[in-house]
Amino acid sequence: MGEPPPLFRHRAQNHQILLGGVIPFVFGVVVGLVLGVDATTYWILAALAGVGGVLAGFEHPDGWGGADRGLVGGAIYALGLLLAHYISGAHAKVSLGSFPPFLIIVSAIVGMLLGAVGGRVGRSIWTRTPAEEVPAEEEPPLVRTSGPL
Repeated sequence: MGEPPPLFRHRAQNHQILLGGVIPFVFGVVVGLVLGVDATTYWILAALAGVGGVLAGFEHPDGWGGADRGLVGGAIYALGLLLAHYISGAHAKVSLGSFPPFLIIVSAIVGMLLGAVGGRVGRSIWTRTPAEEVPAEEEPPLVRTSGPL
């Protein structure tokens, strides 16, 4: 297995801003524009955003750090989505509900959960002891306890 990704907190501040803020916002803008064009593409991009949320969690030492990042990233993503969709003026091909800004809260919660999963899974992957370092359990000696052969 390869090396773990660098932790988010160890990255330069400009990289943190790019990865934690700019990319989710720009991706949200793209999804917001697609929202007025095609429902299938919207759902594919939304699923891709979810995968990105899980992968972003891998840059944190545990599920809590991934959850924090997912909360913020999900909110920024949804903000970009709604702003781009509003500015485009297109009719949404997917329902945004009766109060579209609520999507920011929903996306933040979903992002938090996905980031937490990524942080937890990443931690278990990167801290696992390789098989060759795990001591083999000794087989207990075969001892006859009772009864005929």
